[in-house]
Amino acid sequence: MSLAEEQVLIIPRSAVMGDPGWHGLRTDGLDGFAGLVAREGRFIPRSVAELDRSSKQVVPYLVLRDGARLFLMRRTRAGGDARLHDRYSIGVGGHLNPGDVDLPTGLRREWHEEIEARFTPDFRLIGLLNDDTTEVGSVHLGAVYLAEAAGRPVGIRETDKLSGAFATVQEVAGVVELLETWSRLVFEFLERASLEATAV
Repeated sequence: MSLAEEQVLIIPRSAVMGDPGWHGLRTDGLDGFAGLVAREGRFIPRSVAELDRSSKQVVPYLVLRDGARLFLMRRTRAGGDARLHDRYSIGVGGHLNPGDVDLPTGLRREWHEEIEARFTPDFRLIGLLNDDTTEVGSVHLGAVYLAEAAGRPVGIRETDKLSGAFATVQEVAGVVELLETWSRLVFEFLERASLEATAV
């Protein structure tokens, strides 16, 4: 499907934030977010959405954990977008399309398209992610979910485009400069949350 043909779900920027919006991961207002998407969301061609800063394309974004380790992926040079070659990510996700009933349904679809596993994890919404500092970020909003692998094996389906394995926090920190922007923001949030929990 071409960029022009793909229909993606958007919500008005004004419905979820002011202008300028916040930067990073926001954890308040999560209970009402699904209802907001159901009320305000509509599908438009992705080619139009990419140019419309008055709206946000909603992207469910899953971080998979196995205890203290995070599932870390690296994009190969076989991918179509050269800007992402050799970049790392801790998030699985993608746009919501008309066949997706809601955010979790879209996330499950992305999970099965990208991840090789004999299970579908329980997803827990932990925050809304915004980054208006980049052209791409200014028209997207991440709904960040966390899930547990609980020792179950996980792999990558498209091994020509991605590699992936569970990594310690220290290993992820070692490549933090090569993390995609959203992944870096989520990783920094998780690190802060872990430090705060340890300090209590």
